[in-house]
Amino acid sequence: MGGVSRRAFTVAALSAFTLVPGASAAAPAPARPEPSRSAAAGMRGMWLATVANRDWPTRAGLRAAEQRAELIEHLDNAVRHGLNTVMFQVRPSADALWPSDHEPWSQYLSGSQGRDPGWDPLGTAVTEAHARGLQLHAWFNPYRVATHDDPARLVSSHPARKNPGWVVAYGGQLYYDPGLPEVRAFVQDAMMDAVGKYAVDGVHFDDYFYPYPVAGQSFDDGATFGTHGTGFAAKADWRRDNVDRLVRETAQRVKEIRPAARFGVSPFGVWRNATTDERGSDTRAGVQTYDDLYADTRTWVREGWIDYVVPQLYWHIGMDAADYAKLLPWWAEVARGSRTELYVGEALYKCGDPAQPAAWQDPAELSRHLTLAARHPEVRGHVYFSAKDVARDPGGAMAKLAADHYTQPAGAPR
Repeated sequence: MGGVSRRAFTVAALSAFTLVPGASAAAPAPARPEPSRSAAAGMRGMWLATVANRDWPTRAGLRAAEQRAELIEHLDNAVRHGLNTVMFQVRPSADALWPSDHEPWSQYLSGSQGRDPGWDPLGTAVTEAHARGLQLHAWFNPYRVATHDDPARLVSSHPARKNPGWVVAYGGQLYYDPGLPEVRAFVQDAMMDAVGKYAVDGVHFDDYFYPYPVAGQSFDDGATFGTHGTGFAAKADWRRDNVDRLVRETAQRVKEIRPAARFGVSPFGVWRNATTDERGSDTRAGVQTYDDLYADTRTWVREGWIDYVVPQLYWHIGMDAADYAKLLPWWAEVARGSRTELYVGEALYKCGDPAQPAAWQDPAELSRHLTLAARHPEVRGHVYFSAKDVARDPGGAMAKLAADHYTQPAGAPR
C-alpha cells in the first residue's frame, strides 16, 4: 500500500498497494449472475470520507448551508443507489465533526482547526440518515493526530499540544502512541463523547492502528515499551496487545453507552500470507496486518470481540499477489462459526480508472465480486469506497451491480 491504505489522503495514494508485482487477467464472468442472498437484508454500505476533504465537504471553508446541502446530497445518493448504511468519518485526525468536549473542530470544515463551523454535521447526519431509512455508523480514526509532522501547526488547545509526550512523529505525520495507557483511555473518551450524544447505529474503525510501515524509519516507542512492556519478550507482541486492548475496551464501552449500536472494523484485507503463517491467506502481500499494523484481526473475529468486520478486498478477481477469489473464501472461513458478521469492502474507486489493471475497466468486475460472495453464506453484505464514487458511478459499475444484485429494496442491514 505504499505506506498508506484506502483511507489515504489523495486519489493517487488510494490506488497504491505494496504487493509483490504481477497480476493476471480477470476470471470470466458467470453467464448469469447469482443474486446475493444478502441483497435484501444485508449490508449495502458506503464510506463517506472527510480526511483531506476526500468526499465531503468538497472544500474547507464552505458556508454551513453549503456543507449541509452537500452532506444531504450524499445521503440521497446512497438511497438512490439502493444502499442502507453510511460510514461517516467524524474523527479523521484527532479532531471532531461535532461539538466535542475533548477535541477541536476539524479543519476540514472551516479550514482552521478549532473554528466552529456554525452547525453540527454529525447530529445532522444522524437525523437525516434516519429520516431516509439509512443507518449511520460513526467512523473514527483512533491514533492519527495530523497528516503533517509539525505540532506547532495544531491549535494551541489541542490535547497533543498539551501532552507532547503522547505524540510520535513518523513518516511525515503525527500519531498518538498506542502503548500509553493514558492515550488509550483518552482516545476512547473522545470517541465515546459522540456515541453518548448521538443515536448512532454503529461505531466504526478503519485500518489504521500502528501506522503503515515507512521504509527506513522506525516508530519511536522504545521508551514506552521500556515502561509498559513488562512481561513481553518482543515489542511486536506488546504492540499487538495494545491494539487488542483498544478493541476490547472500545467494544465494551460502546455496549455500555449505546447497547443497540454495533462496533466494527475495516482492516487491510490480508491478515498474514500463508508463507508467513499456515493459517494465512494464499497471497503475497507486502503488508500484513498482524506483522505490520500489529492488528490481529483474525483473532478479533474468531473471539467475537467485534460485531462486524469489513476487510478491504480491494483487488480484482485473478490478481496474482492478492486474488479477490482467494481472499473472499479465506475471510468466510475465518468468520464461520463466530458471532462476528462479515461484510466485504469493495474498491469502487478503482472502477474505470485508466491507471488500474484491465479488470477494472470492465464495469462488471464488482458485480462478479457479489456473485462470488453469494456462494458464501458468511458474507452478509458489501461496503463501497467511497461516497463520491457512488455518486459518479465510475464506468457504470454501481448501475451494473445494482441491476444484477440489488433488484429488491434495501432492508435494514443485519
